[in-house]
Amino acid sequence: MSVLIIEAFYGGSHKQLVDLLQEELEDCVLYTLPAKKWHWRARVAALYFSQNVPIRENYRILFTSSVLNLTELTALRPDLGKLKKILYFHENQLVYPVKKFQERDFQYGYNQILSCLVADVVVFNSYFNMESFLTSIGKFMKLIPDHRPKDLENIIRPKCQVIYFPIKFPDVSRFMPEHKILHLKKMLSIKGNDSVALPSQREQRESENLLDNFNSECYVHSGLNTAQEENLDNALMKESGLKKVNSSDNSQSHLGKKEQNLPLNPFDSLGGNANQHRPLHIVWPHREHDKDPESFFKVLMSLKDLGLNFHVSVLGETFTDVPDVFSEAKKALGSSVLHWGYLACKDDYFQVLCMADVVVSTAKHEFFGVAMLEAVYCGCYPLCPKDLVYPEIFPAEYLYSTPEQLSKRLQNFCKRPDIIRKHLYKGEMAPFSWAALHGKFRSLLTTEPKEDL
Repeated sequence: MSVLIIEAFYGGSHKQLVDLLQEELEDCVLYTLPAKKWHWRARVAALYFSQNVPIRENYRILFTSSVLNLTELTALRPDLGKLKKILYFHENQLVYPVKKFQERDFQYGYNQILSCLVADVVVFNSYFNMESFLTSIGKFMKLIPDHRPKDLENIIRPKCQVIYFPIKFPDVSRFMPEHKILHLKKMLSIKGNDSVALPSQREQRESENLLDNFNSECYVHSGLNTAQEENLDNALMKESGLKKVNSSDNSQSHLGKKEQNLPLNPFDSLGGNANQHRPLHIVWPHREHDKDPESFFKVLMSLKDLGLNFHVSVLGETFTDVPDVFSEAKKALGSSVLHWGYLACKDDYFQVLCMADVVVSTAKHEFFGVAMLEAVYCGCYPLCPKDLVYPEIFPAEYLYSTPEQLSKRLQNFCKRPDIIRKHLYKGEMAPFSWAALHGKFRSLLTTEPKEDL
């Protein structure tokens, strides 16, 4: 094997990336540690891998994420130091939020800076990730009381590039309800399926006319100040409905466990004009404190206090203790809950996304956002903060500036869910697909190391 892939935190998007690379590219061998106790992985994984990765002469490239202390590994294993070393940043510790107001641990960010100095190529999953890291180095190093190193940004920047996280979008046609068929056609086009006909100009025009009527109604009743808050582009489609999972089944699942009793096929419950009356289905496919579940649940409770009807699915993998807010919110939301907890089976996960109408992010940090893009691929209308990486990925109409704006958007969506179900996403998905990015990764992982290494 010529490509050695090391992943110190084998879970979530970290796992998704290295599994994809090993599956799609030749001559890759993978060594991992489970996605548990992140802080300890960052501290000691290098020593573990130095003892457990066999010495082989045919390795040419080392690919690892920034969780690993690459400096320690190459010091402990000089043979690996001779390889072309590629460091991939899923997130960076210089701007990563900390719980409550505890002091940031200097060592994690410092280790990432050292790893960049050792690496030959440093790859970020977004421009926001790259720039937030590089421009924070100077301020971060001022935490050192004296004898501070200089010019680190200028040394590291020439090594850096952005290659978006590659998503291998699956075939979800068997899960897609009828009212999302036009959306499905558009999404299939990014997979290189030339036989799929894109929505016609007539359908686009009809969508815009419907949008104008809806916006006019919203402005009269909502009191919103800006058109952006209610810029709800729509595509005219046949409506359909999905049957709600029995709420008594939901009560037996919790965060971190697989939801039971999912419908085998959403088409089984389609029928008549049910879609017109089915409540808005909101999905939140995130994890942990850094995605700010408190703000999300606060908005949902405000909708409930207004007497608005909606359904919610809370999904996403958790790697630490589950915050109390999840169990409290589940109890308070009661029969509004459709699904609650991590779905280990990808088919189950994508089926829920296809059944949902709106995907919401309330993140305090986000460097890319795989879950949001997967939900959009499945036909969900995205609502994201106007901050972090989101303006880089999503058009302005899908962004909100305050929790109050998010609440107003969802209030109107709850009143007219049928309009949201006719929406056709206006942003780009192709730049984030494996089909578009595989050439860049193949080139990255096949280039020979420098002769002087």
